[in-house]
Amino acid sequence: MIERYTRPAMGAIWSEQNKYQCWLEVELAAADALVELGEVPTAAAADLRSHAGFTLARIHEIEREVRHDVIAFTTAVAEQMKAKSVGESSRWLHYGLTSNDVVDTAQALQLKGASRIISDGLAKLLGDLRESAFRYKHTLQIGRTHGIHAEPITFGLKVAIWYDEFRRHQVRFAAAAEEMRVGKISGAVGTFAHIGPEAEEKICTRLGLKAAPVTSQVLSRDLHANYVAVLAGIAGSLDKIALEIRHLQRTEVREAEEPFSAGQKGSSAMPHKRNPVTCEQISGLARVVRANAQAAFENVPLWHERDISHSSVERIILPDSTILIDYLLNKTSWLISGLQVKEARMRRNFDLTRGLVFSGQLLLDLAAAGMLREDAYRLVQSHAMKAWEEEGDFRAAIANEPRVSEYLDAEQLEASFSLTRQLRHVDDIFERVFNKT
Repeated sequence: MIERYTRPAMGAIWSEQNKYQCWLEVELAAADALVELGEVPTAAAADLRSHAGFTLARIHEIEREVRHDVIAFTTAVAEQMKAKSVGESSRWLHYGLTSNDVVDTAQALQLKGASRIISDGLAKLLGDLRESAFRYKHTLQIGRTHGIHAEPITFGLKVAIWYDEFRRHQVRFAAAAEEMRVGKISGAVGTFAHIGPEAEEKICTRLGLKAAPVTSQVLSRDLHANYVAVLAGIAGSLDKIALEIRHLQRTEVREAEEPFSAGQKGSSAMPHKRNPVTCEQISGLARVVRANAQAAFENVPLWHERDISHSSVERIILPDSTILIDYLLNKTSWLISGLQVKEARMRRNFDLTRGLVFSGQLLLDLAAAGMLREDAYRLVQSHAMKAWEEEGDFRAAIANEPRVSEYLDAEQLEASFSLTRQLRHVDDIFERVFNKT
């Protein structure tokens, strides 16, 4: 079961109350800008700024009749203006605008707020990853390819890869969020038939947005598709971290475990269970965000200057994707900062194959010493396969192999099985990852 989410800020951004409040902010910014251009009376704009408001209940009541949310909204605001004896000024509400001038621009305000929260979450996770990477910089671990023991790594290097990945996500997300910080007040087909580009610039500036260079009745949905695609990329990397920890927590491995509280229970039937439930939540919910990216791309093609096939989709995928990414970033930070890393178990697992993981270095050293590479490969592999099948001591077998001693003395053979030699560039890698410009 997903734990109760304790950060309500993101959910509040997508509440109906805030959505209509953003609509109202667009309407008020439009009125104020049009005052500057001499198209709306100053007193009317002042009345709108002082008295315009709404209730959700009345908007819902009107919408059930008119079946149009923007009309229901403007009608509810006009009614409230009338109730406050400034109904005459309400005729300047929504002046020169079409529905999507309000809806798309207000949605950009919501995404701007959501992006700020996600940016904070990315920064927090990067800090946690950096701290973990340095803590386990020299913690020996076996590297695995295809799930099979390969060559030595450190756990800190694994985390450094995650850090580097999320630095790229941070850059991508900042660009996508900035690209999405755009509004449009260009009218029913984008021609500024009723108010001009200068008004649009003023309105968007008041709202902290940029004016789109050109639009139809709607902002081009490649913007939204790119934004959700970047969120999907972030979700993929969060899943990558969770999946790795799930593998490391398997009973046969037990090199790392997600936090497990004192009173926590893993199974209704098996008291011994310590399941990676948070990691599994992260992996599962990441699939939803990635699936939403497909829907976002389907929204790009619309009929002519606009249809509303994208609208119903965005009412789901934009709140869901941003809320989920905020949640997943928060849970992954919790996971990394509290991760139980079993360093002794990592060493024990590393030693399981008794030197097999140095076969590559031995091959190179034999070739460098004069043995033909093909001959060296056959020789090393024959001993490796025997050690694999019989769970024997590969290093001992190599030390007793006359054909090896013809090329490598005891000191050279020791170097072939040296961990220090294998991991001598860890500091260099960290320098490149954490100190690069």
